[in-house]
Amino acid sequence: MIKAVLFDLDGTLLDRDESVKGFIHSQYDRLNNIVGHIPRENYIKRFIELDQRGYVWKDKVYQQLVIEFQITEITWEEMLQDYIAEFKNHCVPFPNLIPMLEELRSRNLRLGMITNGRGQFQLDNIKALGIEEYFDRILISEWEGIKKPDPDIFKRALKQLNVAPHESIYVGDHPDNDVKAAQNVGMIGVWKKDPQWNQIVGDCVVEDLAELPLFLEKEYHQQ
Repeated sequence: MIKAVLFDLDGTLLDRDESVKGFIHSQYDRLNNIVGHIPRENYIKRFIELDQRGYVWKDKVYQQLVIEFQITEITWEEMLQDYIAEFKNHCVPFPNLIPMLEELRSRNLRLGMITNGRGQFQLDNIKALGIEEYFDRILISEWEGIKKPDPDIFKRALKQLNVAPHESIYVGDHPDNDVKAAQNVGMIGVWKKDPQWNQIVGDCVVEDLAELPLFLEKEYHQQ
């Protein structure tokens, strides 16, 4: 009997790639009088390269951009603050996010989230997606003092939700930090397919969030 479904955020519920594109185009426009000497395509391409899909915090990204593009009229710290303040205004959900959460809630499942990242920054993005209210527990690595794939952050979430690992599903896009890490503590690992990864991993693979309730019905008769 499945009692709880837990999720990753970036790349699973939040379409981070599209969100980053929207943000960085907007930043280029906002700072055009400062970075306008850099071709838009070059600025955006380099930011995305340095960002490494969110695995590099933006202090390092902006320090490098300032050096490479010889940006002199604004500091990297100011550019970082612009990112922290503005990114939430460009958050793009994956299709069927809200209907999927509504469906799981209607089945009386407990919902949780475990995400790596900066506390307030991630919470702002969760709020921007309009999904905070759906979750019984949200664990963000900075505030928890541990991050995925450490098994303790999964165990902490399960304890707070008062469910056993075998009664729980974890959905994420990263094969190791999400799926394998969840399986290692005894949870069912569902891979939200990401074209970056070739291998098929997990107890189930979904391409669209709408497939998750169908998986629960088919495999666990959870309706």
